[in-house]
Amino acid sequence: MMTTSIEYDERQLIQLIREKAVHFGKFRLASGQLSNFYLDCRKLTLDSSATNLIAAGMWEKFQGNIPAAVGGMAVGAVPIVASILCLAGMRQIPLCGFFVRKEAKDHGTGKLIEGPVAPGQTVIIVEDVVTTGGSCVAAIAAARAFGLEVHQAICIIDRNPGVHPEFDRIGVRLDSLLTLDQLELHS
Repeated sequence: MMTTSIEYDERQLIQLIREKAVHFGKFRLASGQLSNFYLDCRKLTLDSSATNLIAAGMWEKFQGNIPAAVGGMAVGAVPIVASILCLAGMRQIPLCGFFVRKEAKDHGTGKLIEGPVAPGQTVIIVEDVVTTGGSCVAAIAAARAFGLEVHQAICIIDRNPGVHPEFDRIGVRLDSLLTLDQLELHS
């Protein structure tokens, strides 16, 4: 039987973010907003030490309510989903993953949702960074259109904690591992 000692360590994740993911300069974010720093979370989600911490932290945010699947918008959510699936596998807990394409394929099956999920299943959406929530909300909408139940989303970093009325409007709780205040970053 495989077991794991991977545990979430907030201080260690903050240190890794500061070392690997924060870039200073002038940046236009996916939301269209301008910022004097950019959080490149792919430097974390594609790094074994950081991705294990992220998976463990998000697992804690499930609060004992293990969903049928975790998923999110391609490409950013894919390594997060994979790391959570690996953690579930090490703990011998059944869990599936999926991702939402930005647009349906124009060949093959033409799917927008990829993965072994079925309508009616409860899922959690994962994301790297949430600023306005647009990408995450789009993933939620696609998952719901497919027939999945979504009540929770989890991101690594919330750039605007408490300022996401869109999530409240659609009945989804947004949790995060960290905020800009915890990282001591300010736009």
